[in-house]
Amino acid sequence: MRWLALLSFLVAPVALAGCGDDAEQPVGVGRAPDGGAGASGGAAWHIGPSTYQPPNEDNVLDGLRADHPRLIILDDELNRIQADMQADAVLQGYFDALVSSGDSLLDEPVSERVIVGPRLLAVSREVLKRIYTWSLLHRLTQDSKYLDRARSELLAVAQFSDWNPSHFLDVAEMTHAFAIGYDWLYHDLSPDDRATIKQAIVDKGLVPARQAYEDDEWWTDDAFNWNNVCNGGIAIGALAVADEEPDLARWLLYRNVTNLPFALESYAPDGAWAEGPGYWGYATHYTVAAFASLRSALGTDFGLSTLPGLAEAGLFRVSMVGPTSLFFNFADAWERAGADASLFWLGWRYDRPLYAYSERQYAGSRGSYGDLMWYDDRGSEADLLQVPTDVRFDGADVVVLRSSWTDPDATFFALKGGDNQANHSHLDLGTFVLDALGERWAIELGGDDYNLPGYFGSERYTYYRLATEGQNTLVVDNINQNEDAVARITLFETEANRGYGIADLTEGYAPQGATQVRRGFALIDGRDRVLMVDEIEASRDLQVAWTMHTLADVTTSGTTATLSQGGKQVEVRLLSPSGATFSSQAVNLNPPQEPTDGVRKLQVRLSGVSSTTIRVLFVPEGASTDSVDPRPLASWQSDGPTR
Repeated sequence: MRWLALLSFLVAPVALAGCGDDAEQPVGVGRAPDGGAGASGGAAWHIGPSTYQPPNEDNVLDGLRADHPRLIILDDELNRIQADMQADAVLQGYFDALVSSGDSLLDEPVSERVIVGPRLLAVSREVLKRIYTWSLLHRLTQDSKYLDRARSELLAVAQFSDWNPSHFLDVAEMTHAFAIGYDWLYHDLSPDDRATIKQAIVDKGLVPARQAYEDDEWWTDDAFNWNNVCNGGIAIGALAVADEEPDLARWLLYRNVTNLPFALESYAPDGAWAEGPGYWGYATHYTVAAFASLRSALGTDFGLSTLPGLAEAGLFRVSMVGPTSLFFNFADAWERAGADASLFWLGWRYDRPLYAYSERQYAGSRGSYGDLMWYDDRGSEADLLQVPTDVRFDGADVVVLRSSWTDPDATFFALKGGDNQANHSHLDLGTFVLDALGERWAIELGGDDYNLPGYFGSERYTYYRLATEGQNTLVVDNINQNEDAVARITLFETEANRGYGIADLTEGYAPQGATQVRRGFALIDGRDRVLMVDEIEASRDLQVAWTMHTLADVTTSGTTATLSQGGKQVEVRLLSPSGATFSSQAVNLNPPQEPTDGVRKLQVRLSGVSSTTIRVLFVPEGASTDSVDPRPLASWQSDGPTR
């Protein structure tokens, strides 16, 4: 089955409940009716043509809900949550976990204006977590201790000199927090407290946002997460005070709504996010919060949620998690996947029970405030089994191959091509991760401390984790890949007993004289073993290093390396070129870079080559030990990777 078969699975047009005109579903979560068509039974992953229609500035506030609360979750939804908790132990567990979290925060001192590097962001995020937690608990329990603590937090932070507009994410997240507190607690706050909190939203959130727009700040129409977060957070703030500050709210909301699509386009065509799965979560959290707020406050999101790729976005997140519960953490992503309540909202909006099932698995018994708000009991393992084991995402040039969706010992191989100019990217074209036997064998080191000098500037690719030498790819002449390079997935095939593909890495090494560099990758032999083939052609002799990072113990003997961890083993065989051998070394980074305790680098080093093929076979313990006779990459299109 080729990519076109998967594409037909994803985009075959069918009618789905809950995916029509926004005006039909004014509530914040945009719920689909019970029993609507989901991913089970081969239902398609498409919501039809986009209905996005940008508003005019003069009508953007039409339909504004007059009273509070108006943001994200309305009172009738709270009533549903309280009723459902009586019959659903999982939902009750989320509530109990939120009570535990909220109570543990009660005795914490109020937040202070502490700048770390250029950022107030850690403070903004802590305030956001606290206000959501206490405000939701107060609405659900009417216990005054949560109201009192949220009130003291809001009044203290309202006294900050500013919310750090020089790093506007900080302003957007704090505005979001204040909007939730103001809206959700409105009727339980005194008039004086309301006035103080509202004025802080205006003076420290909305007015700086207007100035940023007047100054044409770069984030206003950026293609990635700053746009989602800043426009999303400010839109939520504007909606919270729109009845009292209509002119300012109207001016800002029009610009928020018409600039968000510049970032939302990055989900097209298939839901992938080129900044990696970590920033998928950050961007999607704010995308969802903005959509939910628009729909609850205005009765419409103007069709923003129908833009291409958004309905499939949850599949990208689900696919990036291996059987070890670790991400394929390319770019500046962290490794541990964890829960993401956006999947619940996406499940409701696009009628995807798969997303809900997946989020319940990630959250376990301790859901967040978002999990409690958007909880969805639909979906089962059967929905997961409808997803192909091999998936390609053209939006980020990422391919995932796996032997099973449900076996914790499954083999999972993920590789990216991509664009070295993508936001938060590392110079990592061709990098990969490998899970098998319940362990991660090939690791991605992820990002480093954002406060390192020049981390987002001229020194970015001098740091090991971001440089090519810190990736699981080829290093040529001991220098970085071309920073302007793009690597496309030029072949992707998936069959019952194998999946495979090719990434064209040529642009990454062209400055060194490479004329063709292609990386083939295949899950073969009944999906037990992984084969990698690198074909390199150059106009001059090159120094080439095949590199992989691991936390396993490594022993090498000529053309064989044995990786051991958790009482399990994977054998790595070097099939070609003749005369080459494996070596390994510890990776020891010194401060201020984060330490790399226990990390080792497995390598194949070649000198003075202008034409060569490196073939490496990964054999998990218990897999077939038969010899492999691989084909050249030119024959993969018609014959596959092995004879």
